[in-house]
Amino acid sequence: MTDTSLCEPGGLGTFERWLSVWVALAIGAGLLLGSLVPDLFSGLAALEVAKVNLPVAVLIWAMVFPMMVGVDFGALSHVGERPKGLVITLVVNWLIKPFTMAAMGVLFFEYVFADLIPAEDAASYLAGVILLGAAPCTAMVFVWSNLTRGDATYTLVQVSVNDVVMVFAFAPIVALLLGVTDIVVPWDTLLLSVVLYVVIPLLAGMFVRSRLTARGGEAAVDRFKERVRPASMIGLLMTVVLLFGFQGQVILDNPLVIALIAVPLLIQTYGIFFVAYGAARLWRVPFNVAAPCALIGTSNFFELAVAVAISLFGLGSGAALSTVVGVLVEVPVMLSLVAFANRTKGWFPE
Repeated sequence: MTDTSLCEPGGLGTFERWLSVWVALAIGAGLLLGSLVPDLFSGLAALEVAKVNLPVAVLIWAMVFPMMVGVDFGALSHVGERPKGLVITLVVNWLIKPFTMAAMGVLFFEYVFADLIPAEDAASYLAGVILLGAAPCTAMVFVWSNLTRGDATYTLVQVSVNDVVMVFAFAPIVALLLGVTDIVVPWDTLLLSVVLYVVIPLLAGMFVRSRLTARGGEAAVDRFKERVRPASMIGLLMTVVLLFGFQGQVILDNPLVIALIAVPLLIQTYGIFFVAYGAARLWRVPFNVAAPCALIGTSNFFELAVAVAISLFGLGSGAALSTVVGVLVEVPVMLSLVAFANRTKGWFPE
């Protein structure tokens, strides 16, 4: 079996240290398989409820579950004693990120790439990146937090608070930035995603944690998390294969357009991370809170963004394509930021 043991406290196992290589191979496998067996991926893509793809949901559940086992419900009452991480998360996600994403989209699609993209297409791509910017992550942030050995309990609170704010703030912010007043939030997508990615794995984690602590205390919990970590990483790689397999033909047919859309998304993603990470460092937030709070704002709730783009602009629209590009660039980018965070852990207080 692949060695996923810790090299040092808080370090990454052998498999995780080479995760970017495995993800690159998974991307290649997804593109290849998507071209060779398109009917298989079309069938898998059709297995969805409320725009939430069920095979991807199962794989994300497998990734999220190990971190949920680490949630200490007895410590939830003490989260309020460390409000800095929550403040950074809320300010970056709702007062900075949507507006800087819109500004980046305008800059690149209406000016920098004006000679490369027709004006009507530019407006559609801009709408897509705005939808991404207004939808912070719900599920995958648990994976990124786990890879940085983040505080599982605090991460759960950060995500939960984010979800509550999203219910009230997503539609008004999108309406403001798009100039569209009849935004219809796909509540079924939003609620189903929260249930699948947060509620169910959390309940399962609670049950398993209670059984483990009854038998061997926190040491038993730690041992269990290390044993299931390979399944979590395999879930991540299979998710990458599926996502790139679903969109393989789109990528191969539109490589230049994909690259152009990716530019502002990449700049925005790295920029938002360093804003949040820098604020956490200046405010002396502990690393196991600082890393997840920066990664939450960096990652996106792509199911919600894709669903709204399709409902507002259509399946074949540039807006829908932009949200899909957001999905495709997210995993490699987030892995690079996880690696950066782990290398700079010493910047933060214990």
